[in-house]
Amino acid sequence: MSQAAIRPSLQAIEGAQPETRGLNFFERDASLRTLLGLYLPADLLGRLKPQYAKLGGLVPGRLDDLAIEAERNPPVLKPRNRRGEDAWSIALHPAYVELKRVAFGVLGLAAMSNRPGVFGWPKTVPEVAKYAFTYLFSQAEFGLCCPINMTDLSARMILKFGSPELIERYVPGLVAQDMDVHQQGTMWMTEKQGGSDVGKVTTTAKKNGDHWLITGDKWFCSVADADMALILARPEGAGPGTRGLGLFLVPRRRPDGTLNSYTCVRLKDKLGTRSMASGEMRFEGAYAHQVGALERGFLQMTDMINLSRISNAVRAAGLMRRSIHEALAVSEGRVAFGRRLIDMPLMRRQLLKMILPAEQALSGAFYAAELLDKADAGDEVAAKRLRIATPLLKFRACRDARKVAGDAMEVRGGSGYIEEWAHPRMIRETHLGSIWEGTSNIVALDVARAIVKARAHESLAEDLAAKLNAVEGPLRSTIGNALDRAVAFASKTAGSGDERQARASASALYHAMSAALFAWEAARLGKAGAPRLALARLVLAHKLSPRDPLASEDGALEEEAARAILGAT
Repeated sequence: MSQAAIRPSLQAIEGAQPETRGLNFFERDASLRTLLGLYLPADLLGRLKPQYAKLGGLVPGRLDDLAIEAERNPPVLKPRNRRGEDAWSIALHPAYVELKRVAFGVLGLAAMSNRPGVFGWPKTVPEVAKYAFTYLFSQAEFGLCCPINMTDLSARMILKFGSPELIERYVPGLVAQDMDVHQQGTMWMTEKQGGSDVGKVTTTAKKNGDHWLITGDKWFCSVADADMALILARPEGAGPGTRGLGLFLVPRRRPDGTLNSYTCVRLKDKLGTRSMASGEMRFEGAYAHQVGALERGFLQMTDMINLSRISNAVRAAGLMRRSIHEALAVSEGRVAFGRRLIDMPLMRRQLLKMILPAEQALSGAFYAAELLDKADAGDEVAAKRLRIATPLLKFRACRDARKVAGDAMEVRGGSGYIEEWAHPRMIRETHLGSIWEGTSNIVALDVARAIVKARAHESLAEDLAAKLNAVEGPLRSTIGNALDRAVAFASKTAGSGDERQARASASALYHAMSAALFAWEAARLGKAGAPRLALARLVLAHKLSPRDPLASEDGALEEEAARAILGAT
């Protein structure tokens, strides 16, 4: 039987729109495969590589179909059951339920960093390995990535701060791959009167024997159908601000099996993540458990927020990569005026401008993930570096994703504006990243706090400078000088309290970090590192060097980079 008969869907008539269906997003992503080889031990990578390849093939096919169907059929709130009882529930479309089965059951995305045994690995897997799965999965379905991350982090929080009784009761369900017993967790924090200003929380907690009763409203509750939620509430008699907040676990059902005393008032009609239920919750004396020290509730919750920021950046990197896959398919498959689009200088330049921020986000995410593993192992220096790398990554990657998704739509042209293609969905999803877990302004100011309170930028720069020692030639000193200047700029801005420059200085530090990481990766890869070396030079030329907007430029650097990067891609 001929190949055409076996795979008729890939045989396009002349002039038809090129597409990514039938491709493998893992095999097509040279950067991902290369970096996994740097960050993961060979035996683990050997175990996981077939799983990455399997997922990479599902993303532009079966998973993409399910994601499209789930977005078109969002969750439905049912305030009462058929008996007339106020037993609210949320109905999920079968496509979304199947996506959950793949993510939580088949892949074990909420389990693999919290317990051993996923894919037969005898230990928990490193964060890099988990985020690589998230990076691939988000290229098909972004909405479910919030429940995945929230469930993963709920287990982590209970394991880290919860009592033995809480761990025994709730963690097994959160890390289960059997969907009959699996449970989802989430975090509900935002209230009507204060989003980023968490100190304004008015939800109260009242001690009632061995548990607490929660009363109040939460305004934006993602994963509204979760089986348990971690929330901040103010215990009776506690002081104002964030210092007066405790952390509590509110289960969907009480220990006796009855529904807990909170209600989903309505679901949000959102621009993106439409497949996932977000709602408004009213607590009316809801049964709750205290998690950790009562006076450290907010500090404990920031652990969850910061880790969610890393996941957010990984998803932004995934959305950028999906956008690039689409743009490359078009530019390689379309011919105009006798030439393929990818052979045209302006298109090559546009592709480079999309690829660069995507690669920055991927390298930054893997670097942050490695710091996280070291910090979890008790490395306080790594924890300090992670304290600033996390907001840097979340701030810049999420903002860059919006532009990359828009540019990819433009590469496809008018068809990219049609809902049958991935582009409208990608654009909707990318706009959420800069809002979740802190807007760009809030996160940029968090970078400044990490500088002032912990001198974290100096520790980060020390690590990056050490990595540059592996780089040979003048590039090492060039990047080193740029890093020194970025650190000085960030230090001056944060130290003076000049909030107007917070975003500019954070961007400069992010770009310097990226250049250093690219050069270090290139040095470790030898001849295979040519694309990373080209990326480092592009960051220097276009992100860290002054440019005259009215002067023409020598295109030699860009063309050399295009040959190295587009060839590898």
